[in-house]
Amino acid sequence: MDSIINLQKKIVPELTDLLVQRYQILRQVSHESPIGRRALAGKLGLSERVLRAQVDFLKKSGLLSFSSSGMSVTDEGADILKELADYVRKLQDISFLEKALSDTLKIGRVVILPGDSDQEEVVKREIGRTAAHILSKLLSDDKRHIVAVSGGTTMAAMAANLTGSQPNTVVVPARGGLGDNVELQANTIATVLAQKMGASYRQLYVPDCVSEDILNSILKEDVGVRSVVDIIKKADILVHGVGRASVMARHRRLAPELIAKLEEAGAVGEAFGQYCALDGKQVYMTNNAAGFAAYWHYYWYCRWQVQGSSNFICNSCVPSGYFSDG
Repeated sequence: MDSIINLQKKIVPELTDLLVQRYQILRQVSHESPIGRRALAGKLGLSERVLRAQVDFLKKSGLLSFSSSGMSVTDEGADILKELADYVRKLQDISFLEKALSDTLKIGRVVILPGDSDQEEVVKREIGRTAAHILSKLLSDDKRHIVAVSGGTTMAAMAANLTGSQPNTVVVPARGGLGDNVELQANTIATVLAQKMGASYRQLYVPDCVSEDILNSILKEDVGVRSVVDIIKKADILVHGVGRASVMARHRRLAPELIAKLEEAGAVGEAFGQYCALDGKQVYMTNNAAGFAAYWHYYWYCRWQVQGSSNFICNSCVPSGYFSDG
């Protein structure tokens, strides 16, 4: 297979571009159906003339269907889309990138998805779908698990794609409240995740960005909060996104002067209040209501990411490196 792909790239490279383009069309329609031609062209950044030729071919091939509401992927198209996903990964040498990143990070498995989630919303949905699949496999051993999940758009996409029955699983938020969007809060995503798989859940009603003194006071005086934090510390699966440092700094309402210093220090990614440079070194740390600031070393020791158990899912085209949006 690999030798054939290499020959194809050398002799008919335009065929590779055409195949990837048709794959992207099918993938976009599968997420947005029913969708009209003009809207689809806008989503993909193609002219309507170019798109018309491709969707007409896909329709004649039985992979797309047309109706007054718009285009949809047929059952045959859905099957082809699944098969194409792995083929496109090989075309774009993603397996090589996964191994290189796995070796660099010294973790057991890396999964990279093609596309740019900053430009294509469908890519973020694909990340969510893949993360949901990996998490489902981790939970399929019929053992009792505690899953801690953070907030953000990627985690919301994962929760939306998860199905199954895991009555022995407990889901907890991996951090306190952050930002104003309720749908993207860790509490909300933990609830959705638990309901999707018939699990139980606990909530953490504490803002994420509080001073260390206030945090210690809450943990000392509020038995309910302390009990949830104790459960979080026993989590064996941690599901989280990695946000762009500058974006997350604004979400956390850090002072402009501090944000400038973070950028000068080379901060590119953030998770649980930890701001890291591209080489992985921590350049700044804020308090975290779930206690993950102190829990960080344990987290790296366990290396549970789904990002999941020895797995790290990211977007291969994020300019700041291998960090995905949180």
